[in-house]
Amino acid sequence: MADSAQGRDGDSAPPDIKTIIDEQSVFPPIRRVGMLRPFVWLRLGWDDFRASGGTSFFYGACFAAMGLLLNLVLHNAPEYVSALSCGFLLVGPLLALGLYDISRRIENVRSGMLGSVFSMRGRWSNIGVLALVLAVVLMVWARASLVIFALFYNKGMPTMHGFLQQLFSLEHLEFVLVYACIGFIFASIVFAISWVSIPLMLDRDTDAITAMIISCVSLFINVPATIVWALLIVASVVVGFMSWNLGFLILMPVIGHATWHAYKEVVGTAQDRSSN
Repeated sequence: MADSAQGRDGDSAPPDIKTIIDEQSVFPPIRRVGMLRPFVWLRLGWDDFRASGGTSFFYGACFAAMGLLLNLVLHNAPEYVSALSCGFLLVGPLLALGLYDISRRIENVRSGMLGSVFSMRGRWSNIGVLALVLAVVLMVWARASLVIFALFYNKGMPTMHGFLQQLFSLEHLEFVLVYACIGFIFASIVFAISWVSIPLMLDRDTDAITAMIISCVSLFINVPATIVWALLIVASVVVGFMSWNLGFLILMPVIGHATWHAYKEVVGTAQDRSSN
């Protein structure tokens, strides 16, 4: 195994990026990035958001509309709102597929929202497998969430207003801790298998199993950076919900575009291997 430093398009990479090449592996080389690199991804994501000419804003509006619809329809059922809101984090990488394609089009000097909407065309079999995995995880999480609610609220479910009061007053600290721990397990699994796998399948038409393995390996190689990246994503989602979903208009597109740049920096190419 050898290390080499190389950036996108063959340019010299910043000193906090190193390409890890395993000559015996059939998988693409993985780059080890610095712990604070996710902030650079956010900046690149913001640049793509501005360069998209409003196309990305359409996806942000869709995220915001989903959040608003969820709150309107289930405003008297906090157990379902909580389960589906957290589930939003689980399927978010898949919902941002069009944003990845916009970033890819910007790199290739192409544009158009219509093309990004149909970015899955020709890749249904690969991305569909991962979509099925995420759907199963979401259903299991939804069931686990309802069970936790039933255990701690066995005398009847609270109203949304009462539920939020209890959370902020920490009257149900045990519930918060259990719910957070179980949610962390589900979120960690989804994050590990999807943080670069969906952009990888979109860009190189890689099969789902291989893409998920590469995603997990990339995470273990970049644990410090992925922790920072995960915290930034969670913080963005929290801000989005606390701003009555209006924050999603900008935050989700920026996160989606930044995820594309995370993939491009972390997963190497054949040129990395041949140039070693």
